[in-house]
Amino acid sequence: MTSVRVLVGTVAGAVLLPLLASPAHADANAGPAVDLAGLRGVLRSALTQGAPGAMARVEDRGTVFRAAAGVADRGTARAMGDADRFRIGSVTKTFTAVVLLQLVDEKKLKLDASVNRYLPGLLPDDRITVRQVLGHRSGLHDYTNDMFAKTVPGFEAVRKKVFTPTELVKRSLSKPRTNAPGAKYAYSNTNFVIAGMLVEKLTGNPVGTEYQNRIIEPLKLRDTFYVHPGMKIPGRYARGYLTPDQAGAPLVDATEQTVSWAQGAGALISSTRDLNTFLSALLQGRLTSAAQLAQMERWMPAGTGVAYGLGLRRRDLSCGVSVYGHTGAVQGFYTYAFASKDGKRSLAAVANISNNGTVLNTMLRTLDSAFCGKTTKAPLGTGGQGRARQGAGGTARGHGTGGDGGLRPCGNPRLGSGRAGTPAWAEAVRDIPPGLRLCGTSRLG
Repeated sequence: MTSVRVLVGTVAGAVLLPLLASPAHADANAGPAVDLAGLRGVLRSALTQGAPGAMARVEDRGTVFRAAAGVADRGTARAMGDADRFRIGSVTKTFTAVVLLQLVDEKKLKLDASVNRYLPGLLPDDRITVRQVLGHRSGLHDYTNDMFAKTVPGFEAVRKKVFTPTELVKRSLSKPRTNAPGAKYAYSNTNFVIAGMLVEKLTGNPVGTEYQNRIIEPLKLRDTFYVHPGMKIPGRYARGYLTPDQAGAPLVDATEQTVSWAQGAGALISSTRDLNTFLSALLQGRLTSAAQLAQMERWMPAGTGVAYGLGLRRRDLSCGVSVYGHTGAVQGFYTYAFASKDGKRSLAAVANISNNGTVLNTMLRTLDSAFCGKTTKAPLGTGGQGRARQGAGGTARGHGTGGDGGLRPCGNPRLGSGRAGTPAWAEAVRDIPPGLRLCGTSRLG
């Protein structure tokens, strides 16, 4: 039987309470109780489907719920724990968007201005605006589609490589655009590489410095780092494992890499604690003005029960509750980080595996456990042996999403085959950073 470790306590973590203990101060508007049994079940399922380890942390009005299962390190068999840091993939996009919206507050940037106004000559079309970049409506090709067409070889080719942002944009521009500027939502990591370039041009500082000064230090995030082009995760961390495309092939330890192929689109390191703190602060209006938070929450349809704003995603859950945040998939890690509209309840969950679509969709169910307060059935299709490829936003080829984020096998169930246009349902998991490629999907982000 898989062991799942569960703790309930105060946010500070100094006091641990019995499993069924209630918060000291009940709130009539707090919503359904956190479903700890459901949360534990999700983590156990992820392990049976191939994840070495998985963990989740829910914070709800001063009470913290923590659950972990499996191992952080297959070599030493060290247990996964709440203090472990990990790569958060495309959750980085929300951090990058916050910095740019702070610059809008400072009147250094206009959302509806052309990107070329600030980065002259970068793009071939002056119609592409900052807003379109932050909302994935620029039409720019996602270069990670090609970069990670073959999962492990693609990763090994860039594991130690250092790119300039301009090199990544040029890779995108060498391919046809997906649509006219503003015509529709189409997830692309290229957008947030450009967002990082905007941060650096407008501030005169590296993007990592701006994360540090504007978000990390003010919120006292002790586990959040931007180490690019360094390859190591500081301090205590979970190792991340990449599933090869060939069925039965051994997992690849993908922990150490520059993530230079992602940068402002997916290169941050963090922890479940810090992600909860960040999203709660954002949704409670502590990082931007109310006006700019409202801009982040101007939603465009992005699939069944899913919408995208500016670097922020809304998911409508099975119980009718909507949650706000982002998903991340980088080689070795799948992350879900979401909070309630008022920021008073937040969830961060991670599995230290990638290129395994079944686990990806199983971890999606942590949202129902955290916010709906009941155990719900897996989304349609999660029983299939899905496999989602990495690349902070690439495509997942060979398997696809079915229903709201459920994967369905297609083509060769082991290696995958072909790629088609992106149906609306495929957008349910689109904010999974690294080049996930699903059948019928031209990109997951």
